[in-house]
Amino acid sequence: MAVAQTNQEPPKDLCSEFVSFSARDTAAGWWAAADLQQDLYHHLAAYVPRIFLGRGEGNSREEQREELACQLLLLAPLEWLLLGEDPASGLALLQENNCPSALCGHVFKVGEPTYSCRECAADPTCVLCMQCFLESAHRQHRYRMTTSGGGGFCDCGDPEAWKNDPWCQKHARADGHIEEDPVAQLPPDLITRAYRVFFIILKYAVDLLTWEQEDQLPAGLEPPERADTYFCVVFNDEVHTYEQVIYTLQKAVSCSHKEALSFATAVDREGRKSVRFGDFQFCEQAKSIIVRNKSRQAKPLRVQVMHSSVVAHQCFALKTLTWLGQIIKYSDGLRRILCQVGLQQGPEGENSSLVDRLMLNDSRMWKGARSIYHQLLMNSVLMDLKFKKVFAIQFAKNYRSLQTDFLEDDHERVVSVTSLSVQLFTVPTVVSTSLSSACHTPPSFSVCPPPSWCQNYEHLQNDYVKDDHDREFSITDLSVQMFTVPSLARMLMVEENLMTTIIRTFVDHLRHRDVHGRFQFDRYTAQQAFKFGRVQSLIGDLKYVLISPPSEWSDALRLKFLEGFDAVLDLLTCMQGMDPVVRQVGQHIEMEPEWEAAFTLQMKLTHIISMIQEWCSTDERVLIQAYRKCLSALTQCHGGLLDGEPPVSLSMAGHCVDTFRYQVSQDKVSIHLPVCRLLAGLHVLLSRTEVASRFPEQLPLGELSPHLLIELPLRCLVLCAQVHAGMWRRNGFSLINQIYYYHNVKCRLEMFDKDTIMLQAGASMMDPNHFLMMVLSRFELFHIFSSADIRKRFREANKDFVQQNTLIEEMLHLIIMVIGERYVAGVGKVEPLEEVRREIIHQLSIRPMAHSELVKALPENGNKETGLERVIDSVALFKKPGVTGRGLYELRPECFKHFNLYFHHYSRADQSKAEEAQKKLRRQRGEDAALPPPLPPPLCPLFGSLVNLLQCDVLLAVESAVLQWAMEPGGGGWTESMLQRVLHLVGMALLEEQQQLENSSGEDHVTFNYTSRIICPGEAPTSSGSILALLETLQNAPHLEVHKDMITWILKIIRNIKMIRERTSSASSIPVSPGGHELMREKEKAERKRKAEMARLRREKIMAQMSEMQKNFINENKEMFQQSGEEMGVSTVEHSFPSLELTCASQVCVGPRRVGGSERRQQVICILCQEEQEVSGRGQAMVLAAFIQRSTVLSRNRHCSLPDPEHYDPLFMHTNLSLGIHTASCGHVMHATCWQRYFEAVQLKEQRRQQRLRGHTSYDVENGEFLCPLCECLSNTVIPLLPHTPLPDHSVDHLSLEAWLKKTSQQVEALNSTPRKQSEGAAEGTESLEVSVTPQSPFSSSISEMITTFSMSVYKVGLKTNPNEQDPRVPVLSWSSCAYTIQSIERLLMDEDKPLFGSLPCRQDDCLSALTRFSSACWTSVPARTVHAHLSRLLTVLLSDPPLENTPCVLHMDMFHLLVYSVLSYNSLHSREQSGQTSVDSSHVHLLHLITVAHMVQILLTSVTEEAAMDQDSGATEEEELTCQLYNTLRKHLGSVLPDVSSGWQLLHRLKVGILPFLRAAALFFHYLNSSVPPTDLMGSGPGQWEVLCSYLSLPSNLLLLYQSHHTLLDPLIHRWCRHPVLKQTLQGGQDFIRFPRESNKLIDLPEDYSILINQASSFTCPRSGGDKSRAPTLCLVCGAMLCSQSYCCQVEVDGEDVGACTAHTFTCGAGVGLFLRVRESQVLFVAGKTKGCFYPPPFLDDYGETDQGLKRGNPLHLCLERYRKIERLWRQHGIPEVIGHAQEANQTLVAIDWQHL
Repeated sequence: MAVAQTNQEPPKDLCSEFVSFSARDTAAGWWAAADLQQDLYHHLAAYVPRIFLGRGEGNSREEQREELACQLLLLAPLEWLLLGEDPASGLALLQENNCPSALCGHVFKVGEPTYSCRECAADPTCVLCMQCFLESAHRQHRYRMTTSGGGGFCDCGDPEAWKNDPWCQKHARADGHIEEDPVAQLPPDLITRAYRVFFIILKYAVDLLTWEQEDQLPAGLEPPERADTYFCVVFNDEVHTYEQVIYTLQKAVSCSHKEALSFATAVDREGRKSVRFGDFQFCEQAKSIIVRNKSRQAKPLRVQVMHSSVVAHQCFALKTLTWLGQIIKYSDGLRRILCQVGLQQGPEGENSSLVDRLMLNDSRMWKGARSIYHQLLMNSVLMDLKFKKVFAIQFAKNYRSLQTDFLEDDHERVVSVTSLSVQLFTVPTVVSTSLSSACHTPPSFSVCPPPSWCQNYEHLQNDYVKDDHDREFSITDLSVQMFTVPSLARMLMVEENLMTTIIRTFVDHLRHRDVHGRFQFDRYTAQQAFKFGRVQSLIGDLKYVLISPPSEWSDALRLKFLEGFDAVLDLLTCMQGMDPVVRQVGQHIEMEPEWEAAFTLQMKLTHIISMIQEWCSTDERVLIQAYRKCLSALTQCHGGLLDGEPPVSLSMAGHCVDTFRYQVSQDKVSIHLPVCRLLAGLHVLLSRTEVASRFPEQLPLGELSPHLLIELPLRCLVLCAQVHAGMWRRNGFSLINQIYYYHNVKCRLEMFDKDTIMLQAGASMMDPNHFLMMVLSRFELFHIFSSADIRKRFREANKDFVQQNTLIEEMLHLIIMVIGERYVAGVGKVEPLEEVRREIIHQLSIRPMAHSELVKALPENGNKETGLERVIDSVALFKKPGVTGRGLYELRPECFKHFNLYFHHYSRADQSKAEEAQKKLRRQRGEDAALPPPLPPPLCPLFGSLVNLLQCDVLLAVESAVLQWAMEPGGGGWTESMLQRVLHLVGMALLEEQQQLENSSGEDHVTFNYTSRIICPGEAPTSSGSILALLETLQNAPHLEVHKDMITWILKIIRNIKMIRERTSSASSIPVSPGGHELMREKEKAERKRKAEMARLRREKIMAQMSEMQKNFINENKEMFQQSGEEMGVSTVEHSFPSLELTCASQVCVGPRRVGGSERRQQVICILCQEEQEVSGRGQAMVLAAFIQRSTVLSRNRHCSLPDPEHYDPLFMHTNLSLGIHTASCGHVMHATCWQRYFEAVQLKEQRRQQRLRGHTSYDVENGEFLCPLCECLSNTVIPLLPHTPLPDHSVDHLSLEAWLKKTSQQVEALNSTPRKQSEGAAEGTESLEVSVTPQSPFSSSISEMITTFSMSVYKVGLKTNPNEQDPRVPVLSWSSCAYTIQSIERLLMDEDKPLFGSLPCRQDDCLSALTRFSSACWTSVPARTVHAHLSRLLTVLLSDPPLENTPCVLHMDMFHLLVYSVLSYNSLHSREQSGQTSVDSSHVHLLHLITVAHMVQILLTSVTEEAAMDQDSGATEEEELTCQLYNTLRKHLGSVLPDVSSGWQLLHRLKVGILPFLRAAALFFHYLNSSVPPTDLMGSGPGQWEVLCSYLSLPSNLLLLYQSHHTLLDPLIHRWCRHPVLKQTLQGGQDFIRFPRESNKLIDLPEDYSILINQASSFTCPRSGGDKSRAPTLCLVCGAMLCSQSYCCQVEVDGEDVGACTAHTFTCGAGVGLFLRVRESQVLFVAGKTKGCFYPPPFLDDYGETDQGLKRGNPLHLCLERYRKIERLWRQHGIPEVIGHAQEANQTLVAIDWQHL
């Protein structure tokens, strides 16, 4: 923490007073004093300013000094005073005698997991802590898991919070248990002391926290010596950014950026921070700079110059509040006394209690003070069931003021007192026992506490509005704790009129109205928008109050609810008709109007309106009164509709109706009609509850004007139709967005659905012909269908045909909806769950869907439940997911019959997809393509007359007109969609008639007779035939083939109805398809089968002809095919392994006897220019796109510090493989010149882009990165393709090991002596060694250039430094990359149990081949002297005696790296010899043998052997004996360091297991180096692998023979290795060493239950913020470290740039690559470097096979091991940067994220 700037000396130390001070004596003196408060204040005045210096040192030592002094000098005397005895024993006794409450009351920390039972919770705010949940019955139920924002508490033990099982096992109460008064259990002396001490301390704290004077203290607290010491204190707000605060502080107090950042972090965390300490002038100077330095948009930072004594006392006041919270945990009696003291009214009267004063001054306190006193309220008042009621009433009375303060505050709600509402109403039932009888009162107190919270509700909310902090820091946030307790909420509604108070407070803050009194949200400023966002929190409080409908009503509750209903109607009246729109004609709208605010308000009120309707449905009297009030309000809203307009008379099909002149396309229309929609909802309730039929005399049904009822909803639906028809395009996107949300699942319940219901209600009360004529009139289609000559439309040259056709389609769709949508309880005779069931069926008819998709498609109720779980299994089957994807629900086949093509919630796209999917399913089942309407449920009596729409004259005329238009094949006067809708309406009418006939006892009861209306020409004003005749004509029309099946189905139904009517009433109804029709259907099936068979035969004939032509072509061009077979591309040739017929014994990959593939040319094609070219050493260079990265995937020591680029020596890789260089490739080949041109173009494009747009891309051109031109895989270099290694000359004899060792020793001596003989050409004693002459390069200049390019790329990435071609480490790093890449691939193949050869993808195979050949040739680009020097050092380690300095011992060298380096460097030694290749091959095999022996020694030295107590019965084998012999040789050299082992089988087993990875990696290396063919046995995973592998490497299957056959040569070498000074020290425990085989690295183990992780993260504190909770705890999946991510507090500097904790961690743990789990978001984070990252699906899935990123759904999550293994495999394959690159290319928003700050 930064130190506050100071110009003062520190005061005297208090250490000397610690010794002489006695807390016991001090407390006794206070208690004996005449005025306890005066003496106590005097003590505080003397000590508090000296203890709490508060100068901002911030170091832990200073904080410890303050804590110690505070405890000894201040709090200890208070504890003695309170208890009258030693606090340790007194508090222990209190706790022992305490009988705790049944309530758990565990207060949640930020990020802690909470659980809510979906089956038993009274509402979603009722939650359990993890401990209670695990001990409760709810664990076996459906539950929801979320993370707490902090501040709430566990509801275990609250009967009102749970429908069942309110207690866990821990808090369960015995039957008949009676709660006793806890105060009565306390000693009388303690009660008296507690009242007095609590009052003095709480009053002291309240006085100081609400104190507004900056340099004076309350009476009695003035310090004995007043010094001129002040603090300049900066306060937090939620307006200024970190950057603004940092910049301001740097200017004001002249601090560094780091110090300013520390100040800003403290201000944000604690709410205020002193930034300067000194005299008044010194601090005032800083204040003036801070105040002046403000932006034009924002107000200045709040800053005060406060006297040091004031700050000190405020600090101690917070300490006392914390102390009180700790003390009352020991005893419920003390808790109740504190509640009584806090809520007791003072002499000033109302709102004078200490809690009231805190509450009403909430918005004037800083964040830290608010949090602490909120915590005290939760631990005291809200945990005591009796006092919670008192507090709640007072809160409600001040509600408006509190909310206003909060809305004008800029802090979050979490620090506002308004946030306590959630706490006040989630606790247990408030008992009706009077308060006074329950409270113990000491003699000096008169307690008659008036209500507390509700009285202040309005005041509190007003404070919240004015405040700038988030709601979580406001007292208003406590509302949820009170308002969600049903009994308490209803008590507040009755006694304090809470519902009305909340709504009036809400309406008061929406002051912008138009001339008609409607809300107007035009041109909201940023400040107004901010305030509007805060106002919405009031709706949340109203939701809490209404969340549980009452089961019993009292007259007082009815009265107050209806008063609140009046307030709701006033609110909705202000919304009715807001944001009206007028169609733009001619010119596009200039500026998009504001529309979001109105829809935000609508969405927030959706649940409120639904809850109000639910409340109304529970009481008939309330429902009737609410209906009357709503109708009255709607009548007032309709007042202006009829003004001044003469009526218009409409006439059609013999019917006339009067309406008023209005056109949606010309006049104003609004989409917001909440009053009208509320009436529709209440109208349905009248039907559902049968109130309309039982009490018709009490309802104003006679006052209803159906014409007016349908007018506004009809306008709204016509507006939607015209927008779909493209008539409102000039009105811009704002209207399109409004239409979208009107139909969207978030709004449709109280918008679109209610408009449809209102039309149904109006249609059921009107003549159906009149209703349809009004619909035609509003759609502006009346003139089309009322014309005497329907065909006249074709003769008119009408340019608006397309728009008219769309409007006709929409109008027909509306009629289908009005008649057919009966799945609302009250409209149709259905159960509520049937509506949900139908929704799910139609969603799954589109396609199989995941659970989350279905949830999103269904509207939620107030409890966030959709009803999905109760019906999903009855209509769908669940398919579990694989490693990718999600679990999907598929519709059950028996539910297909319920599909309705014109389901009212389908969008056009959904309808099209569903139609296509259903037709495809019907074809698969061999059925026709007709999609008839499903059978409808019967209508309720109030809506019963709706069916008459289907047989009315106007609809018949419309249907007839469309059918006549359809007779014309062209002309554009009709559409197939239009015809389809008419056929659907005809089908609906026929099904209705058939259903009525089947359900009736006789024909007399059936009034619906649609068939008779369509069989003969009706009264329609047309000269055409009947609808039936038209249908029969259209059935065979060739241009209507797609509708033939539907028309056929209609005609079948008509015949069926005719037959039913002809039967007697006693006969049973006949099925839909009588026998004659069955015969017709069989004929149709047979015809379809015959056609399918003919099509199959025709296909077979064509295929046979094609095959014959193909054979002829091949025969005619045999030569060309043979030639092309020989010239196949590189990957085809290399994967074909032509010599598989060789026996395993003859297949050797190393040494003079090695067998390569047949001599062949490699032909490759450039992906850029598509030219084919042969790979040769002298030709044009061909390259592979590649990506090099540093890696710690194989590391066995992640704590190792990264190497210093200047002094790092990479020649000897340590066995811990702490840092490697990995190379990968996508396998795509290019000409080097083509690639260079491409890369130059990328660079140029990037330069231009940087000028236009600042920001990162998915690749960094400055670091040489680019995307592969073909696959867009991230790359940063290219590997040159080199030709195969030539085969050795088998006629030349190769040297024995003895001769080779002798020769090599001489060469090493020569190489070592060469630097000393700089002018000599060759060293003495060597025969053909030329070490000073650089051999001529065997490659062309372009290939040499690419070799240098790749070498420099490896160098630059490996050392993180600039390229330097002269650096001798260049070839070593290239060799290192080759070795490390092979090792990582071998480990992956081993762990996945895959064959060593043949299982690699082409891209990895090509990469290894190119990389190995490059590594064998990279010495050509550097001086031979450099390579010889490396070879000399490598061989010296193995051969020199004594060991040279600075050479590692045998335990600290990775032998595979040593093998690769030695083999590749040896290539340069014999480059000038005639038999060079054969000599090289001989050397290779001897090097392999020698290093294999060294590795065997390494394994035996490090193997952990048990004592030979498990001797085998049979004699030891030869291998075991040789193993013991070698081991004993090592013991002889090392003495007692190695334990004695009498049995060799364990050693042999350790040896074989330990050396296997080395042999496998060596086989891969030599296979790619020498292009040899692998044995078939190594291309599988069967037994016998060991022998084949050894044979392939020219090794005996008994590896010990390597030592045994040459032990005279090898013993001296082994002796030298054992004499290394570090070896014995390491084995004796001086250092750690690696055991073999190395254990493969894996990602950390994660718990199966995700909540365990959340719990761990909730207890994680930021390591740099003094125990503060981390906001974004993030888990490293590689090492398990928990980090404080995305926070300024934990930023560190890396390479001169500040980066977040995760980015910094990647450089120490993953060499720049990191995998993290963001615990609170359930999100995997991939990071590569500072500028690249992406989010990846987490491995935790819910029961539906889905991830829950952000924990939004709250379903329990469990670990999916397959997905976690996939992430692990990505990491081990080094694929993280590639995944990030692809993700950023696919989603450009990822590029803009500042990944370095995470």
